[in-house]
Parts: sequence; C-alpha cells; structure tokens
Amino acid sequence: SGVAWNESQHCRLLVPEQLQLCRRHLEVMPSIVRAARRTQALCQQSFADMRWNCSSIQRAPSFGPDLLTGTREAAFVHALAAAAVAQGIARSCASGELPLCSCGPGPSEPPAPGSRWGGCGDNLSHGLQLGAAFTDGSARAGTGGTPGLRAVNRHNGAVGRAVLSDSLDTRCKCHGVSGSCSVKTCWKGLPDLGEIASDLKSRYLAALKVTHRLVGPRKQLIPKEGDARPVTEMDLVYLINSPDYCTPNPQLGSLGTQDRPCNRSSVGSDSCDLLCCGRGYNTYTEEVQERCHCRYRWCCSVVCRRCRRSLERHVCK
Repeated sequence: SGVAWNESQHCRLLVPEQLQLCRRHLEVMPSIVRAARRTQALCQQSFADMRWNCSSIQRAPSFGPDLLTGTREAAFVHALAAAAVAQGIARSCASGELPLCSCGPGPSEPPAPGSRWGGCGDNLSHGLQLGAAFTDGSARAGTGGTPGLRAVNRHNGAVGRAVLSDSLDTRCKCHGVSGSCSVKTCWKGLPDLGEIASDLKSRYLAALKVTHRLVGPRKQLIPKEGDARPVTEMDLVYLINSPDYCTPNPQLGSLGTQDRPCNRSSVGSDSCDLLCCGRGYNTYTEEVQERCHCRYRWCCSVVCRRCRRSLERHVCK
C-alpha cells in the first residue's frame, strides 16, 4: 500500500471485473490493500487458539484448499474481507483521502435531546457499494469455482457487509463550559474491525452446511440437512465439512498442529488435549529476562532492575 498504484502494473493482476474497477478508481486501491492486511491480521488473532489458526491466509492470493473449497473457514474469511473493504472505503471517504466521496449523509432521524448532528460520519453507503463491486467481482466474473461455490462466497460477503451495517452507531463529542456537556455534536460511525471479527466468529461457529439446487425457477442455497433451520441473510454458510486440522494434509489444506504451543491448564480450544489432538505434548523450560523491582525516581523517571525467571512452555508433539 506504500506504492502508488498504476493501471498497467497493478490492475492487470486482478480478475476482469476487479480490473475495470481498479482502472476507474485507482485512488481506492490503497484502502483495499490496507483492508486485506487487516483481514489477515484479525483472522489470525481470532483463531490463534484453535486447530485451524488461519496461518494459510499469509499465502494470499495463493490460497490452499482450506480457503478455496467452500469450507466454514473460507466463509469467515470471505465475510471478514468484505466487511474490511467496505469499512476501509467508508472511513477513507470520511478522512478526505478519496476525491469522489466525503462524509456520510446526515441521519434522517432527529438528534437526541441536548445534541445536534454534525461532525463527519463514516460514509457507509459508498463503502458498501464500492466494496461489494470489488469483493464480489470474481464471483460475478465466473472465475470463483463452481456456481455453488460462487453463490456461497457472494452470500458470505453479503453477511459481512450486513454485520458491518448493523454496527453503525452514534458517536458524540461534548461541548460546554468546563466540560459540562451542555451540547453534544453527534455523527454516525463504524466500530473497530475487531468487533466485526468477533461477531463473525460467533456466526462461523453456528454456520449452516448448504447445497445449491433448484427451488422453483432458480437455484438457491438451502440447508444440506432436511431438518435444519432455513438459511437467513445473516447466516454464514459452507458447502463441505472441514478436516480436523490435526495432521498435515496438503490435499485438504490442513497444516497440522505439531509444534504449536498449547495451554496445559486450559479446558478450551487452546488446551493441550484439544490442540494436540491426543498426541501429547513436550514441556520445555525457558529462561526469560524482565524488568523488576521498579521504583519511581524524582522527578521524571522509573528505574528498574533486570531479573531472570523460568517459564514452562508446552508444545504439541
């Protein structure tokens, strides 16, 4: 994102529909690159304590089967990426970074008593419109695998944007003598993307397995199991079951959990029992240096000693 995008060198790396958008809106591409990097970082943070820890996202755009075959994990990544791109564009509009858009439109409802609409709200509508055009480009261009996989990817991208839309809330700044807040200026803003990732992880855990088949005149995504609840516009969906990610299997996109650090005292997904898949773990003692016996020295500094401490580390066999 530190490099200026140019039409011939960078845009041609994208699929046809994305290429056209890139050529028309070169100024948007740094926001999209930042959104992609944020997606990578948040995905790995969100799944750091699970068998699938999203490390494969670092190989983008050369994804493996875990993110190319309609898995539950791919559903999360598509949704988060769609939300990240839309949020990035919305905020870039409000910050004045993009010449063709600016602050979001003022809310239609009256402000709360003692407050007034003002400031510069995130331009969610522009972010959603341009973000959908970019992130759904490969699916519309027919380059994203089977029709069923493209339908699933479009659906999950829409879920990410819907979660982002629902998160738009009112932010206010106080004005008044001595901070009395006699008047508040308010605007509509989007939360940090970490909140969106947390919401989407909950939907990942409750995702529905679906099939793409004719229902009436057109194909739709319907639950694979007949007794499952209907698919809603807020459900993440997937086509195939994920591997258990316990052992390396390149054909399935599993990297395995060997040499992953685990928590011996935990009963959650990061526990040595679950993370090591019953193979057991090795324990190592590591000596670390840290600041200790700190004291405040008049007037303006803190003086500490350096102490050594032994730590136990547990690593999956």
